[in-house]
Amino acid sequence: MIALDKEQYKSINCSLTIIGGGPAGLSAAIKAWELGIKDIVIIEREHYLGGILPQCIHSGFGTRIFNEELTGPEYAQRLIDLVSRTKIRIFKDTFALSVNNSDSVKISVMTTGKNNGFVNINSKSLILATGCRERTRGQILIPGSRPAGVFTAGFIQRLVNIEGYLPGKKIVILGSGDIGLIMARRLKLEGCDVKGVFELMPFSTGLKRNIVQCLDDYDIPLSLSHTVTKIEGKSSLSSVEISQVDDSLKPVKGTERRIKCDTLLLSVGLIPENELAKTAGVYIDKNTQGPEVDEKFQTNIDGIFSCGNSLFVNDLVDNVTEDAYIAARKAFDYLNNKTTRGNIAVRISPDENIAQIIPQIITSFEDVDLWVRAKKPFKNAEFSIRPASVKEADGKLSENGFEEKILFSKKIKYVFPGELIKIKILKDNLKNIAEAAGKTGIKASINIK
Repeated sequence: MIALDKEQYKSINCSLTIIGGGPAGLSAAIKAWELGIKDIVIIEREHYLGGILPQCIHSGFGTRIFNEELTGPEYAQRLIDLVSRTKIRIFKDTFALSVNNSDSVKISVMTTGKNNGFVNINSKSLILATGCRERTRGQILIPGSRPAGVFTAGFIQRLVNIEGYLPGKKIVILGSGDIGLIMARRLKLEGCDVKGVFELMPFSTGLKRNIVQCLDDYDIPLSLSHTVTKIEGKSSLSSVEISQVDDSLKPVKGTERRIKCDTLLLSVGLIPENELAKTAGVYIDKNTQGPEVDEKFQTNIDGIFSCGNSLFVNDLVDNVTEDAYIAARKAFDYLNNKTTRGNIAVRISPDENIAQIIPQIITSFEDVDLWVRAKKPFKNAEFSIRPASVKEADGKLSENGFEEKILFSKKIKYVFPGELIKIKILKDNLKNIAEAAGKTGIKASINIK
């Protein structure tokens, strides 16, 4: 592992640039190095590697990748140790400002950092591994005053686990995302009075295991179909108003109740960090809010790939690493003039009860893994794919009917919005799907069988 010093050139060349030194970026770099790409640069904005993992001190990481249960810092250190055995160049404390792909021969990333100043990194291929960010109070539009004491879950996780500070003593948590659930347990163990977790939806958005291990095991109440309708306090938070919501997610009058607290923790979702991708002209999917990619995790721009939480928000870090391996393999193929786009272009989009599906485009006749996130829970459901033209413009089924148009289906016993579903489609099935898709593409749905 090589750290650049202040005497480096203001413009350098490499074969592969990776933006992001978290689990996705490190995993992609390790796999690319193993495959034979020896000229790699990692750009990381923090002064350390590992992304969010160093602050995730709970266990549950690495069961697939390292065949043992690790904490976040342990998982990160495994990756850092592997990178340190290579000659991969690392830019820490460095921000990637923009990506320029106007030159057909190279992709340029303009960076700035306190150690090297402005440096233009030119490479033949690029992997975007920029991670994700949290939704804030401003994005969910909670009315009320603006006192101190309102934090995102990830920030509190860093504050407690890295900095060693408690945000307060009386905690209300809005949203049942995984970080919020984990921090409910963490704050309870630190002696805080966790008043409860309040979720807008009629179901939890976190992993089932976190509901059990973080809430049930510690007698922390979870209230579904509830939200914060008002924040109160002058210089610091004094209380929040909680209301029940109806089927339209609107507060129900007469259900308001006030909870005294000094801390409101927001665990209301994560968003892929892709402002940088937009500077390169990468298409962004409106559902995932990450890059639109094919089955090789290649974006609409040749040579630019995406993986990890910058592509779509994953549930498990092991998934992030596995996806990073795919991106690295395809970047290797691209650098070695192997085909990275097939001769078909089947667009797949979510329909009934599906919030997200990745990839959005299938370009070749090979086995494909689809990552699917449902909108709501199901039991004894069926995932199905049909031509996009089955439905008429008014939303009604065509006269041919739904069942006759199913191109692929798979039964799923349990479906939870907090857990991604992995669906494998074999290449033999893809041929039939591609023939039926035509120009309109295909749609995927989940319904009760």
